[in-house]
Amino acid sequence: MSTPSIPARQRGLNRAEICDQNFIEFVREWRGEVHPANGPNAPVLPGSACTVTDFLDLFESQLVSRHLDLMARVLRVRNKVFYTIGSSGHEGNAMVARATRHTDPAFLHYRSGGFMAERFRKLPGMDPVMDSALSFAASAEDPASGGRHKVWGSKPLWVLPQTSTIASHLPKALGTAIAIEQAKRIGHTLPVPADSIAICSFGDASSNHATAQTAFNAAGWTAYQKLPAPVLFVCEDNGIGISVKTPSGWIARNFAQRQDLDYFYADGLDLAEGYAQVQRAVAHCRSSRRPTFLHLRTTRIMGHAGTDFEIEWRPIEELVAVEAGDPLLRSAAIALEAGLFTQESLLAAYEAMRVRCFAAAEEADRRAKIETLAEVVAPLAPYTPAAVKAEAERCDFEDARLRVYGSEEALPEKQAPRHLAIQINQALHELMGKYPQTLLFGEDVAQKGGVYTVTKGLFKTFRGNRVFNTLLDETMILALAQGYANMGMLPMPEIQYLAYFHNACDQIRGEAASLQFFSNNQYRNPMLVRIAGLGYQRGFGGHFHNDNSITALRDIPGIVVGCPSRGDDAVTMLRTLAALAQVDGRVALFLEPIALYMGKDLHQAGDGQWLFTYPAPGEAMALGEGRVYQAEAEDLVIFSYGNGVPMALRAARRIEAELGWQVRVVDLRWLVPLNDAFIAEQAAGAKRILVLDEGRRSAGVGEGVITALVEAGLGHLPLRRVVGADTYTPLAGAAFLVLPGDEDVVVAARELA
Repeated sequence: MSTPSIPARQRGLNRAEICDQNFIEFVREWRGEVHPANGPNAPVLPGSACTVTDFLDLFESQLVSRHLDLMARVLRVRNKVFYTIGSSGHEGNAMVARATRHTDPAFLHYRSGGFMAERFRKLPGMDPVMDSALSFAASAEDPASGGRHKVWGSKPLWVLPQTSTIASHLPKALGTAIAIEQAKRIGHTLPVPADSIAICSFGDASSNHATAQTAFNAAGWTAYQKLPAPVLFVCEDNGIGISVKTPSGWIARNFAQRQDLDYFYADGLDLAEGYAQVQRAVAHCRSSRRPTFLHLRTTRIMGHAGTDFEIEWRPIEELVAVEAGDPLLRSAAIALEAGLFTQESLLAAYEAMRVRCFAAAEEADRRAKIETLAEVVAPLAPYTPAAVKAEAERCDFEDARLRVYGSEEALPEKQAPRHLAIQINQALHELMGKYPQTLLFGEDVAQKGGVYTVTKGLFKTFRGNRVFNTLLDETMILALAQGYANMGMLPMPEIQYLAYFHNACDQIRGEAASLQFFSNNQYRNPMLVRIAGLGYQRGFGGHFHNDNSITALRDIPGIVVGCPSRGDDAVTMLRTLAALAQVDGRVALFLEPIALYMGKDLHQAGDGQWLFTYPAPGEAMALGEGRVYQAEAEDLVIFSYGNGVPMALRAARRIEAELGWQVRVVDLRWLVPLNDAFIAEQAAGAKRILVLDEGRRSAGVGEGVITALVEAGLGHLPLRRVVGADTYTPLAGAAFLVLPGDEDVVVAARELA
């Protein structure tokens, strides 16, 4: 039975059309009194901090945002627009853009049309309508992402493109705020003014996500220690997450009384009322340099997206009530009451914006689209080999090296052969001397020198501004790395164990590694992430200290993963990884085999065959370059990496003695990307192939090696795979039941015989 109080028109399925018509009817039927404002600098309404000039600009930004939404809903059905999550009801976030600067780095959620339209005013000659239309149309000329995704982003406006929908951008926004202050302490020149703040917007539903809570906790942890962190968290509270309502009053209850997270409220539905409230929050954040939480009241009209037919699941009375709170209706009332428009001129302006948005969309539809795979992946993993090689081999910092190591006699290349952990340590000293913008951080890396002493002495040499401990939170560690990278530094975070990386994987997969792709290589996240991992710790620690699951790394587009098996390789690999980050902005991961850290011997105790001299300055390992032992041997070729390399060498000696074969061992060294051409080259003359992979049977490195062989036409060769079991690693001696061992390699060779 219908509800008599609601007109039949209001029960329509297309809520976008109804909201559009609501505005037109509201203006036509407005009968309020006009109290003309006195000039452009006068309050738009008595007592308001929003001047006439402020209001006119903000209102226009609201109209831009609204008509982009309306245009997207219409053109979606014609396949001219490919994104319909709109900003309708959130247009008040334009006030945040007006109260801040275009050099304040901004990390925005998807309902930020008003913010973007207003920020476009900060630089002359930019057109928010056309730029947005190109993005909606997935045009290759889209200045934000080159047509790869509908993102709010702009290089000149310091809006870093986000694809995250559930708060994964909050930690790196905090990291950027911390980086702004850290730069001052290390003498680094920022790409933005020194008093900049980082802005981060998100919805009320997203505030409950674990990743959001990570950011809030870390912000409070930082402020509690009186460390500056000028981040403005903007919670745009519309009371609903897709279809799940936020309990009334929950955001204020949850955040208003948090110590070390300064809370402000602003009415985002009323420009005249809310502008002063927004200004106060921004001014506080900028002057106090403290984490600030702005609770911005918004609403959501026209549904979550164009495919969300709210009338099918939400009572019509509720929908009508929500639509009556449309902030554009309040802005129209202010405009008419202040005498800034007549009803006719206001409707004319409204329709003119509609025409402008549709015209831009039609033009964008005619522009070029991405047409080849090469165009799609062009910004994903930039690599300039000659420039990277030159940077990795650059050794014009001899004075810095002497200061770091203390004297000519103490230079690492003049020392006796050492094991892996010491060589990594010496290389980290070298890189921090070479790159003054480098920061090394993580849990326990400072005074303690890491849980395996790999970072020992770095804190003493470079002090706490460049080498420091973090809170125990891998998500925040990787978020800090992104913040430092955003501000032009070269971060070297440590993840204590590979198992702990999985807690925070999305900070690399969804955020750091995707930035070059979704910004069309305009923004980069250069970093060198150290991760201790893999197995064979003689049964100590179980799974979390023996995590052999590297699939989570190999599946991330665009990253580089290197894994050394010996100390000298670690040094030359680190030089190249740092150069990849510095030159090409790459996200580079260095996977350190814990079980080999202190290894000195290869075949028997005391032989010292796994100790190596420190490579001289100027030596670097090319990306994809493997190491080959006994290159002339062709009876059996063993491919491996990390712990598998010394294992393969030990097994090779037994195989040669037992079967009379000559055995070649190939250390892949680079796990992402695998060098398919190198793999095929090493297998080309082989009689038999053995792939030794400590990863799990169903998800390791071995499948990639075998695929490379098959695709190179070498699938006919006799082949065996020695691989870890599909299980977690247990404690004590049972650990060796699930990981490959020397005997397994020998048995596989016998089978090939």
